[in-house]
Amino acid sequence: MDYQQSNTQAGPKDFIANADLTGKEGYLAKVVNSSGTPKAALPGAAADHTPFAIGQGAASGEKAKLLPIEPNQNIRLRLNGTCNPGEQLVRADETGGDTGKVIKLPAASGTYTAVGIAEEAGVDEQLVLVRPYRLGDQIVVS
Repeated sequence: MDYQQSNTQAGPKDFIANADLTGKEGYLAKVVNSSGTPKAALPGAAADHTPFAIGQGAASGEKAKLLPIEPNQNIRLRLNGTCNPGEQLVRADETGGDTGKVIKLPAASGTYTAVGIAEEAGVDEQLVLVRPYRLGDQIVVS
């Protein structure tokens, strides 16, 4: 049998920070292409896929550690606002100061990107325990 899965890695992985990610532990992250080099970045648009959380931030050009977000393992993510156990969490605004954080699904009209379900009560800026669920699905509230 030929084994075709060489050079793969489970768990956390180092990527060069595309921008300053210092102090951004628990924020959602994506991988971007920088002249053929994969780099870690915060989301910048609603269509961005963010399958990672920042485990260890870094200055621009330095190594940051990204944690894959997987449904078989809960993860701690930076919360904006408050939440209760069982509430659905979505990405915060991708263009504001809370880029990369999660919020509970708002009642306000809009399109939101699903991240997971809160497994504990959370307060603003807490690293809240989240069970990834429907990661990346678009939720429309009208």
